[in-house]
Amino acid sequence: MNPSVAPVLREALLEADFTYDGVADLLGSRAHDALARNETTPGLMRTRGGSPLETLVRLFLLQTTVPLDEAERALPGLVDRLAVDGLLEQSVGEVAARLDCRPYATDGAQDADLWVVSDLTPGLDGGPQRVGSDHVLGISPASTSLAQLTLRGQVGSALDLGTGCGVQALHLARHSGRVVATDVNPRALDLTRFNAALNDVEIDVRDGSFYEPVRGERFDLIATNPPFVISPGTGERLVYRDSGLPGDRVVEHVVRTAPRHLSPGGWCQVLANWVIERGTPWDERLAGWLDADHDALVVQREVIDPAAYVELWIKDAGLHGAPDYRTRYDTWLSWFDDQGIEAIGFGWINLRAAGERDGRTVRHDLLEWPYDVEQPIAPAIADWGAATLAEVGLEDHLVLRADVVQETHGPAGAEDPATIVLRQQRGFRRARTVDTVEAALAGSSDGELSVGQILDALAVLLELDAAEVRTRYLPAVRELVEDGFLTPIAAEAGRLI
Repeated sequence: MNPSVAPVLREALLEADFTYDGVADLLGSRAHDALARNETTPGLMRTRGGSPLETLVRLFLLQTTVPLDEAERALPGLVDRLAVDGLLEQSVGEVAARLDCRPYATDGAQDADLWVVSDLTPGLDGGPQRVGSDHVLGISPASTSLAQLTLRGQVGSALDLGTGCGVQALHLARHSGRVVATDVNPRALDLTRFNAALNDVEIDVRDGSFYEPVRGERFDLIATNPPFVISPGTGERLVYRDSGLPGDRVVEHVVRTAPRHLSPGGWCQVLANWVIERGTPWDERLAGWLDADHDALVVQREVIDPAAYVELWIKDAGLHGAPDYRTRYDTWLSWFDDQGIEAIGFGWINLRAAGERDGRTVRHDLLEWPYDVEQPIAPAIADWGAATLAEVGLEDHLVLRADVVQETHGPAGAEDPATIVLRQQRGFRRARTVDTVEAALAGSSDGELSVGQILDALAVLLELDAAEVRTRYLPAVRELVEDGFLTPIAAEAGRLI
């Protein structure tokens, strides 16, 4: 792929309205949802008119041939050139795509009208799933999850570690002064360079493994979805998912080494799998990876049975039903048993380098959280980061977060509720059972009175000893801040995202 053709291609895509919204409107919900399931028939039915947009959808997204004259109308003056560069393939009177070119957008207006070129999507309509070892994966659930996790505040420098097709780097370029993208797959690096040109952004693309290409450099933000598939590390390797290292050593290495490459106050955010060993709590094991001088929020979102895990990734490689399927399955599962692996964890690892801490205690939170969360989750991660810097005392003024609601439960007609629950409607959507004093303090926290003033007033109202109330409830106030129910006024004014 020659980046010099990218600006002209972008103009043609815009002229045809080959954008995320344009494609979604053309396909409609039924065909759009079917395509997400790798089924093209509803989409083919919706794109029979021969317009430039319909032609581009059939060519790149539905992966079917289109007449040469329609391709030339959709890509005026570009068909021959794109064929030479490897994006298209011509036969007599027909054109087919050799690579996927996909419009992409997120909820943020700053990320509107992006395009990502990658290898063709395997397995459409039940077709062959097998891909080459240097396959460059396009937009996937994993890449979308990492994009939703990554903080979007303005930063000076950012690193996309293991860039693949470059989609994370495209996001980072929208809010970073400088972006470096690394990978060990030469095809991935070529496509990332092309995607940078296609989207008119500057990305410093470098060849190399892990942090080697950025040795001695530090960044304000590192985002990575490393090749985290947990396997014996032997046999055929798909670069986009297999590191070549056994177990979860690739993730451990990324996490342990990240502190050397973070600027003061910088973040490293990792989407990953990890081993859950027999007889060892998952959080106890991962806690050993964390740097004592860096805050860490580790969230385990899902736990997967080893057999289901092996089946998932053998099918991902297009080997389900292959002659050696059972042998591969047995070898992989037996290795899990030999290693004492009882399950696989999936989730997020967020590291924050010490910066303006001023001697405050480092915070490591390892959280089992399989529950529904608001997406993107990045603002909630930023709020957690702000809370790590909050040293709440009696003189501080707090505000109750606007999305927090109070629920009461108890027998009908009872004078007092049996339980009171504060529940967040956004972010992690945490819930916390509180007593009367905590509920009243939360409800009174509008920034006007200090924590001490509110506790003293409640002590008078409830006929309790004021000193005892302060001593008993200040730790609870701090927990309410740490969990995001209450926000110090200073933090509210300086949101990180």
